[in-house]
Amino acid sequence: MFHSRLHSFSRLMISLVLALPLAAGLVSLAGVAQAQDKRQNAPGEFDFYVLSLSWSPSFCEEAAERGGRSQIQCSGRPYAFVVHGLWPQYENGFPEYCQRPAPRLNRSIVSSMLDLMPAPGLIFNEWDKHGTCSGLADRSYFETIRKARAAIKIPAEYLDLSQARTVAPADVEEAFIRANPGLGSAAVSVTCNRTRLSEVRICLSKDLQFRACEEIDRRACRRDQVTMPPIRGG
Repeated sequence: MFHSRLHSFSRLMISLVLALPLAAGLVSLAGVAQAQDKRQNAPGEFDFYVLSLSWSPSFCEEAAERGGRSQIQCSGRPYAFVVHGLWPQYENGFPEYCQRPAPRLNRSIVSSMLDLMPAPGLIFNEWDKHGTCSGLADRSYFETIRKARAAIKIPAEYLDLSQARTVAPADVEEAFIRANPGLGSAAVSVTCNRTRLSEVRICLSKDLQFRACEEIDRRACRRDQVTMPPIRGG
């Protein structure tokens, strides 16, 4: 009798131990589901935009290190800050690929955007991943990108950077704040890779006014100093 009860108890304990990872996994999945916005990937249902401005010389140096170059962006006229994208955001997280397949993007729109986004592949990708979540037609979405970019003044010291510069991300952020009245520190963040400044990200309301965005600010570069490679080409 004792051995029978001991055997039953052992089987129960083994079952409980085996069930723990599954239970933990279910709790984890529940947490992920809870973290996702209820509007997940519904076109036009989002809280604000992020305008991402990429420091083109950093992108081109990284592309060269990987063995590839964007012919237009890295071998044509000199580029400083270029538009990476205008991204719909939730207060926590973001939608993406809200229409599959994405509506076909008119090539005339691509050609019209090359002055701000100097790579056709980038333009197509931004439309598929982010533009479809805006709730706007393709032409209206890219017109909104142009308006958002026009609303931002690039600090004079970064317009014609002929030599590499070591900068503190906080100083770059402060330069954008000085150049753009109404832009606060909670609405802008600077990102970096291991050694270089990558992007300046500015949060905008749906009507393209500066607004705070805590989650974007938390993802800012934490390095004390990074490099801004010089502008080349042209």
